[in-house]
Amino acid sequence: MIAVLGSANMDIVTDVARIPRPGETVLGKRVARHPGGKGANQAVAAARLGESVRFFGKVGGDCFGEELLDHLRRAGVDVSAVEIEPELATGVASILVDEAGENVIACTPGANAAVDESYVDRIFDRLASADVVLLQFEIPLSTIAHLLSRLPEDRPTVLIDPAPAKDLSDLPLDRIDVLTPNRGELLALASTSANDPSDAARELLERGVRCVLCTDGARGTVWVGERTVRIEAPTVEAIDTTAAGDAFNGALACVIGRLPMEDAIRWANAAGALATTKAGAQPSLPLRDDVEALLCDANGGT
Repeated sequence: MIAVLGSANMDIVTDVARIPRPGETVLGKRVARHPGGKGANQAVAAARLGESVRFFGKVGGDCFGEELLDHLRRAGVDVSAVEIEPELATGVASILVDEAGENVIACTPGANAAVDESYVDRIFDRLASADVVLLQFEIPLSTIAHLLSRLPEDRPTVLIDPAPAKDLSDLPLDRIDVLTPNRGELLALASTSANDPSDAARELLERGVRCVLCTDGARGTVWVGERTVRIEAPTVEAIDTTAAGDAFNGALACVIGRLPMEDAIRWANAAGALATTKAGAQPSLPLRDDVEALLCDANGGT
């Protein structure tokens, strides 16, 4: 079972010809509303790939919160432990997507900021009994530190998507099995002025992280652990990169420990690539058959 502790947001997505410069206004082509939040996205990503998933987090006492929970349920995610904060708004992400599929995001945490240490204590037994715990940085870092300090040393497997990038000094880094930053996040996480992602990753390993997977968009993923190797991503026609990282992390949680690391990364790369071929966050997350078909095509039909 995969346990996801994280954020749930309503994404308001506006398509634009290009991302505006500071102080500039551009006209949007269309606007849409999609369920999102990195935690909820990753929970749905894993559920669509056929895994048993429980989502832990908070929403506000508003219509967005109800809509998000309903969507998670329909995706097959267990939300029985999600708490509703009646005095708070549900988290909202405002997303601009340009014609090349690149995006910029402004996120208002709302109820996600109330995912605190006392909440972790209430749900701890369910988190600790999972096979994999998947975390992100759209909830308070102090909450994540509290959970990591309480978890047993050897299980469950802990995957952290460090987005948005934050100072890791207060986290027990030796309890992180796999850290999955993108290139920019990895450089920001290093305490030194590292210019090379591999150098930044090795620094994090020296500080206690057990394995670093640096996602690098269409170029694939760099695995820095026992050795350093780049695993190429399948080629697709990208239209929206919004949930690519979430698809990668959700897929990785499904196969980590079941497949050799290189094969697990290839699986996650394929899921991430497929997520860029459709608009929106959760609506773009692929099904297991789609991932397997892309991997088969990438391997020449074998």
